[in-house]
Amino acid sequence: MIDYSLLILQFIAHALSDYFFQSDANAKEKNENGFKSKFIRKHILITFICSWILSFDINFIFCSLGITITHLLIDGLKKELNNGKYSFFIDQFLHGVIIVLFVWLFGKYFITNKIIDYNFNAKHLFLILSYLICLKPSNIFIKKIIEVSAIKFTGVNDELANAGRLIGNLERFLVLTLVILNQFEAIGFLIAAKSILRYKENDTTKTEYVLIGTMASFAIAITLGIIYSKL
Repeated sequence: MIDYSLLILQFIAHALSDYFFQSDANAKEKNENGFKSKFIRKHILITFICSWILSFDINFIFCSLGITITHLLIDGLKKELNNGKYSFFIDQFLHGVIIVLFVWLFGKYFITNKIIDYNFNAKHLFLILSYLICLKPSNIFIKKIIEVSAIKFTGVNDELANAGRLIGNLERFLVLTLVILNQFEAIGFLIAAKSILRYKENDTTKTEYVLIGTMASFAIAITLGIIYSKL
């Protein structure tokens, strides 16, 4: 039997270690150099610390070690995986499967020894995870979707890119909150308002670029909101 609270806590740990405690520059260096990366050891240590601390269980240390070792293997071999355009999605899928596996193994073969006697609500934890996903993880996910779609738009400088990420974060936060509050009419209004702002855009490539990003952004937030509402 899987402890869903523990499972979500481990996904929160993964989000923190793989996205928030890892800069884009470090991630790029790690992907390019694999096991020879200067950053990979630090990243693996952070992965272990996040996994074990957020388990709130002393005995989970063995599963945290398992998650960390497999994380090292996946990241170390990512240099070879990078030849494919779907490598990011394969990488994240494998990390997710490993997390589910070790949480299942812990529930089946280990006795809990909690650091603190917690009784976290899985639904509340999923809400925290959802808002975390709406930040940097979604920005990277959408960027990879655009890359897979083979759409290249060079008219975005660093300042505009940063502004786009901030707008995307706020947009997903707002949409997720509206779904949770069951205010789907307001989401429709938000989509219409954004469409009007882009109505006079003549650059087809830029329009496609923005449209894919917007649709992916809305899809992520709405999906997370629906899942939360169903829990």
